[in-house]
Amino acid sequence: MKAIVPVAGLGTRMLPATKAIPKEMLAVVDKPIIQYVVEEIAAAGIKDIVLVTHSSKNSIANHFDTQFELETILERRVKRQLLEEVQSITPKGTHLIHIRQGRALGLGHAILEAQPIIGQEPCIVVLPDVLLEPESQEGSISTNLQAMMERYEATGASQIMVNPVPREQVSSFGVVDIDGLDIQPGESAPIRELVEKPPVERAPSNLAITGRYVLDAKIWNMFDLTPVGVGEEIQLTDAIQELLKSGEKVEAYGVVGKSHDCGSKLGLAIANLDYGLRNQEIGEDLANYIQQLAAQAKPLSDD
Repeated sequence: MKAIVPVAGLGTRMLPATKAIPKEMLAVVDKPIIQYVVEEIAAAGIKDIVLVTHSSKNSIANHFDTQFELETILERRVKRQLLEEVQSITPKGTHLIHIRQGRALGLGHAILEAQPIIGQEPCIVVLPDVLLEPESQEGSISTNLQAMMERYEATGASQIMVNPVPREQVSSFGVVDIDGLDIQPGESAPIRELVEKPPVERAPSNLAITGRYVLDAKIWNMFDLTPVGVGEEIQLTDAIQELLKSGEKVEAYGVVGKSHDCGSKLGLAIANLDYGLRNQEIGEDLANYIQQLAAQAKPLSDD
């Protein structure tokens, strides 16, 4: 399969940081968000990655390109570890294909822009706002995508990754209706319906859609049946709803490990803490600093 990564959004939730810098290029410790995403996809064995981009996102293409001057300087200064890190930014054997989305007309429209590359084939969609952290220090970032692909190949059911969120927060997410079933990490269950940002009292579950999809090839025909929404936008959720209406199977897959919403300021800050604590170079010092802050913190008053 090929993977589609929509990176054409303006990142308004992260302004003013994203006024001149793509949100996908914001750093989590020492790498931009988009590099983590590409590494995750490559680790799952996917070689072809279609980046649906925008004219303001040239720095993403530049990041994955070869920079001979920098590499020459690092080689002359015998900074071999840094040189190896720079040269391995694009995983070996991975092909990055850049397609411009001229107008931002919704996630569904961005995915349709990639269809000439994908053809009438199943595909994977990965939203770069979400980073997946392995369950343990030794865990693999490929776990989820590999498991979703294997489940799809075994059952023919499209897979949508979900993650439980506090009930009071469901109105900020798209959630799935799985008929009251309880799924554990790494398990799948049939979806009855997708509900976009439901009121808390009407939410069918607290399982939020979490930015990873394995979609059957029939999804392409569903876009023809998908009504255009506000602002002439075409939404992926609507196309998946049409897939369900047509009788096709779609399943919710419970995420293994922790997910981070790096499209929000708080989410990005938390991701930097979690990834920083896992980092071999700074993890111990960061943990000590956090302990110092905790010791200095004043207890909350009873008021």
